[in-house]
Amino acid sequence: MIQQRELVMGVNKIYSRFGKKSEFHFTEYKNDRNINAALSVLHFFINLDIPINLFIVNNEQALTLAKKRNLSIKELRKLFYVKIPERLFYGLTREQDFPHDKVNIYLDHSPEYGSMRVYSKVREQMNAHSLYRQRQYQVQEVKSKESHQSIEIQMIDMFLGLVVYIIEQSYLDKSKKDIVKSELLYRFLNLEQNLQKFQRQITIYRWGGSDIIEQISLSDYLSAFMQFKAKYDIEQMQLIMKTRMQHPQITTKELRNVIGYSSNMLQQMLGYIRQLDNLDRNGPFPEIYAQIFNISQ
Repeated sequence: MIQQRELVMGVNKIYSRFGKKSEFHFTEYKNDRNINAALSVLHFFINLDIPINLFIVNNEQALTLAKKRNLSIKELRKLFYVKIPERLFYGLTREQDFPHDKVNIYLDHSPEYGSMRVYSKVREQMNAHSLYRQRQYQVQEVKSKESHQSIEIQMIDMFLGLVVYIIEQSYLDKSKKDIVKSELLYRFLNLEQNLQKFQRQITIYRWGGSDIIEQISLSDYLSAFMQFKAKYDIEQMQLIMKTRMQHPQITTKELRNVIGYSSNMLQQMLGYIRQLDNLDRNGPFPEIYAQIFNISQ
C-alpha cells in the first residue's frame, strides 16, 4: 500500500505542476509541448521499481484461428476472456508472491467483463493458483475501475503503449505523431538508468497461436529502436546545423519552417539545438522535476 500511495501522490503532484486535468495515454501523445509532463510521469513511475507483467496476444493469428473455426469476434473474445486469464495468471504469478494475505484486483473497465463473468473467473483462478502453489494470499474481490479514476491503471496503460510501440516498431512509419512519440521514448530511456530499469522491471509474455506462451526479451527491440533513433537524430541535427550555418540570423520559427517541423515538434527541434550547443537535450526538465519533488541538485 505504501507504493500505491506514493504513486498516486507523486503523479498528482506532477499533474498539479503542469495543470494536467486528464490522464496520459501514450497512443494519444501527439504534441511535444507536453513532453516535460509526460517525461516526469514516466521517470517517476519507473523509479518506484514496480514490476510490470504484460500479456500480448497476436491479433492477426487470433482472427485467423477464429475464421477457421467459423467464430464471430464476440465469440472469440469470450473464449479469450475465459482462457487467457488462466494462462495469464499461471505464467505471471508462478514466480510471484504478495506481501499481504488479502488481495484485491482492479481491472480497466469494460462493459463486456460482467456478461462474460471475467471478474469471477479471475478471482477463482487466482485463488486456485494460490492454493495449488501453497501461497499465503487470497483474492477477496475483483472490481473494475474507469481509467480516469485510477492512476495505477493509467500508468499500466501508458507503459503498455510504450511496449507495443517498441515491439511493433511503429517508429519506422516516421509520421509526425510517431516522430513525437519516439522522441519522448528516447529521452525517457536515456534519462539516468531508465533503460536498464525498463528492461528489468517489465516482463512480457506473448501468445502466438499455439499452446506455448513465450516470454519476450525486450533487449533486441530496444536496441533496434535506439539504433534507429540515433541515426535519425544525427540526420536531423546535421540538417539543423547546415541551415543555421547558411542563415546565421535565422529565428526559431523560421528554422522550424525551413526544416519542415510542425508546431507539435517544437520541443524536439529545441532539444537538437541544445545538444548541438553542448547543452542538455532535456533543457529545463531536471530542474522542473527536482522542484516538483523537492530534490536538491
